[in-house]
Amino acid sequence: MNTNVATYTDWRDYYELTKPRVVMLIVFTAIVGMFVSVPSWPGVVPLLFGTLGIGLAASSAAVFNHVLDARIDIQMMRTRGRPLPQGKLTEKAALAFASVLCVISMIVLWFIVNPLTAGLTFFSLIGYAVVYTAWLKRTTPQNIVIGGAAGAAPPILGWTAVTNEIHSGALLLFLIVFVWTPPHFWALAIARKDEYAKVDIPMLPVTHGEAYTRLNILLYTILLVLVTILPYLIGMSGLIYLLTALVLDAYFLYYAVQMYRVPENPDLPMRTFKFSISYLGFLFAAILIDHYLLFRVNL
Repeated sequence: MNTNVATYTDWRDYYELTKPRVVMLIVFTAIVGMFVSVPSWPGVVPLLFGTLGIGLAASSAAVFNHVLDARIDIQMMRTRGRPLPQGKLTEKAALAFASVLCVISMIVLWFIVNPLTAGLTFFSLIGYAVVYTAWLKRTTPQNIVIGGAAGAAPPILGWTAVTNEIHSGALLLFLIVFVWTPPHFWALAIARKDEYAKVDIPMLPVTHGEAYTRLNILLYTILLVLVTILPYLIGMSGLIYLLTALVLDAYFLYYAVQMYRVPENPDLPMRTFKFSISYLGFLFAAILIDHYLLFRVNL
C-alpha cells in the first residue's frame, strides 16, 4: 500500500470512503426518529439540517474508520479494493476529508439544529471512529456489542434534532438497533472468519469458534424479536408495525436457526448478513408508516 502518493484523485474515491450504503441506512434510522418524535410534521429546519449534520458526521466516522483500518484492509479480500489500500488516495488526504466533514457537521448541528444533538453526534462519532475502530475492535471479541452503541445512536440523534430532549421512545429505537447489531455483524464475521484471523482481529468466531458464535446469533435474534414487539406493547406503534415486525422477525429467526442447525452450509452466514440489512430498513419503514397512519386514525 502506498500511503504517500496516490495514483490519481477522483471524487468517487472520496465518496467510497464515506461508506454510502451504510450511511444511508444510518441516516434513514435517524430520519425515522425525527418523524416519530412528533405526531405530525417535524419541521423543515430539523429535518433538513439535522439529516445533513448527522449524515456528514456518519460519513466522517466512516472515513476515519478507513484510515485506521487501512493497513489491515489491504490484507482482507473484502476490503482490499478500497481507495486507501489501492493507493488511490493518501491517508493524509483522507484524514483532511474526514476532519472537514466532522467540522461542518458540528457547525450545522450546533448552530442550526441544537447543541444537544451536536454533542451526542460528536460522542457517537468518537465512539465509532476511535473507541470501536482503534481500541475495541482490536482488543475484545465483544467489540461489536460494546461498540454497537455508537452505531445505534442515530434514532436518538434524529429525535433530539426535533425535540431537543432524549425521550423513552428514542431509547427504544436505539435498543432495537443495538440488539440487531451483534447477529447482523457476527454473521459477516463467520463468513470472513479466516480473514479476521489473518489480521489478528479478535472477532467472536475467531476467539470462541463458530459454534459458540452461531449460538449467540440465535440468542440475540430471539432477544431482538422480543425487543421489536415493545413499540406495539407500549402503544408507540400499531398493528401495521406489529404485523410487519412479526414477519421480519420470523424470517430473521429462521435464518438464525438454520445457521445454528446447519453449520456446514457455507452460504448461510452471508445470506443472513444481507437479509439483516433489509430487515432493519423494512422494520424502520414500518415504524414510520404505522406512525402516520396511527396519527391519522387518532385525528
